[in-house]
Amino acid sequence: MDYLHYKGYRGSVEYSRADNCLFGKVLDLKNSLILYEGCSLNELKEDFESALENYIESCHEDGIQPEMPHTTFNVRIPYEIHSRIAIYAQNSGTSIDAFVRDSIERRLETV
Repeated sequence: MDYLHYKGYRGSVEYSRADNCLFGKVLDLKNSLILYEGCSLNELKEDFESALENYIESCHEDGIQPEMPHTTFNVRIPYEIHSRIAIYAQNSGTSIDAFVRDSIERRLETV
C-alpha cells in the first residue's frame, strides 16, 4: 500500500467505489482524527496537506502542541541490559535514547 507523507505525518490512500472518490486518514495518531478526500491523486494530496496545515494551525491557536505520530517508544528490558546500555552511553558521551535509536537504525538497515 502506498501512503502520503507530509511534515512527518503519514496518510492512507483508499478508494470508495460507492462515492467514486479517493479518501484517507492521517495514520499513527492516538488522540486526533484527520480525514481528507479528493477525486484525483493530486486533489487527495492537496486535501491531505491542507488538513494537516489546518490541524497544526488550530493546535497553535489553542496553545497546544500538535500530536506527532510515534513520538514515544517505551521498551521494557531487563535491568542488566539497561545498566550495560547506560554505562556504554555514558562512556561514549551519548545518551541512552541515542544509543537505542542508533542500534535500531543499524538493525533496520539489514531488513
